[in-house]
Amino acid sequence: MPEKSFIQHIVGFITAIEKEQGPLLDELALKCAQVRKSGGLIHLFGSGHSVIPTMDAYPRYGTFVGIHPIFDPRLMWHNVLGPGGVRELLWLERTENYIFQVLQNEPINKGDILIALSHGGTNIAAIEAAEYAKKKGCFTIGVTSMKNAGAASKHSRGLKLSTVVDQVIDTGVPIEDAVYNVESWSRPVGGSSTIVATVIVQELITRIAKALGDMGIEVPTFVSPTVPGASVSSNDEVFLEHAKYLHHAMGISLGIK
Repeated sequence: MPEKSFIQHIVGFITAIEKEQGPLLDELALKCAQVRKSGGLIHLFGSGHSVIPTMDAYPRYGTFVGIHPIFDPRLMWHNVLGPGGVRELLWLERTENYIFQVLQNEPINKGDILIALSHGGTNIAAIEAAEYAKKKGCFTIGVTSMKNAGAASKHSRGLKLSTVVDQVIDTGVPIEDAVYNVESWSRPVGGSSTIVATVIVQELITRIAKALGDMGIEVPTFVSPTVPGASVSSNDEVFLEHAKYLHHAMGISLGIK
């Protein structure tokens, strides 16, 4: 039997998610919509490659105010080797208690939702981000692969993302992440977890929007100037509303009414 193409692998993962977890996605989208309706925030956190779905969540065309991406430049890379490179990022995201210092600066409040992303589910930064949010009174969602459920914890307290969060969305991606095998190569190629996680995030966003629409609610949405009736300045109101929303949330975090 011929090797599946990379696209066929990705389509297979996505099809399985929709078939097996569609009702769960609807349930979580409704929960997120209710949080947005009440004035809360939907936070997303990721590090390393998992920062990509977080960055794609907002601001990007087709996403809306109330979605709050959290990313630390030190947990991303802007270089391959040397300062800002992958080696220091990998060390830092595996360092306990670091992310607590970062999240103290974020408007994470009781009643919010935090979505933490980690393919392996043993990434300490993602685990402790979810733990921090739960202590703040947030509902937490983990986007991870349960194929990694048997992997040993890297945390001193034996924590894994799947055991910390309130609900898991399973990407179904294999442990190796790379899914395409070249006959004469000893290692697979074609990393899949980031693409699948990004699709899950966008699927959630569209289902949240539908749930809000069913409630008769429309929120400011980041729009491409190519959309009929829109222009570059159309997003000024989106940025203004985003700033107001975050300022309000930060005031709550600081105990200011």
